[in-house]
Amino acid sequence: MKTDNRITGDCSISAPSLLLIPLAILILGATVACELFAGRTLFGTGGQFGWLTNDIWSEACSQRLLDPYSFSHICHGLVFYFLLWLVARQIPMHWRFFTALCFEAGWEILENSPFIIERYREATIAIGYAGDSIVNSLSDILMMSIGFWAAWKLRPRSAASLFLCMEIGCAFWIRDNLSMNVLMLVKPVAAIKEWQLRGRVGK
Repeated sequence: MKTDNRITGDCSISAPSLLLIPLAILILGATVACELFAGRTLFGTGGQFGWLTNDIWSEACSQRLLDPYSFSHICHGLVFYFLLWLVARQIPMHWRFFTALCFEAGWEILENSPFIIERYREATIAIGYAGDSIVNSLSDILMMSIGFWAAWKLRPRSAASLFLCMEIGCAFWIRDNLSMNVLMLVKPVAAIKEWQLRGRVGK
């Protein structure tokens, strides 16, 4: 089986390994089990399924299937594809995707741990953050998968443009994005947080 040695979407593998399907299901099942063990619920604090919320200040944020941070998880996929292309381009594409899937599932579990939940509350604008619903976590993993697939299919310049459009668009829309989220978690900047909180005026 040939491997993809280029960053472009022209990949020569014919089909993903059949083993990938049960392994991916296993990873998703393990994510659900870990979150249930951690006290997360299927539909979140409201207890009811919802398709979408576009308000990051709402209690429904991170509880519905989709929210503005879904774009950040698409960006995860774009970043994972690029990083894995840099360090593991000899590995077949489907195993690189599986690696990205494991990373994203691991982050979802970590993100819903008491330590990270409290860190979000202290350092970022997610003041009342109570963790994701399981439905939202699974959706985040799906969004990452879409981003990874898009990076595989698009030309590098197009993938980079897509990343920048989502980051800039979210910065204007919700005053937050993947880059700021990571920065504020690792090394909070008071001026950024103050600017972000101004978006809450009138909520």
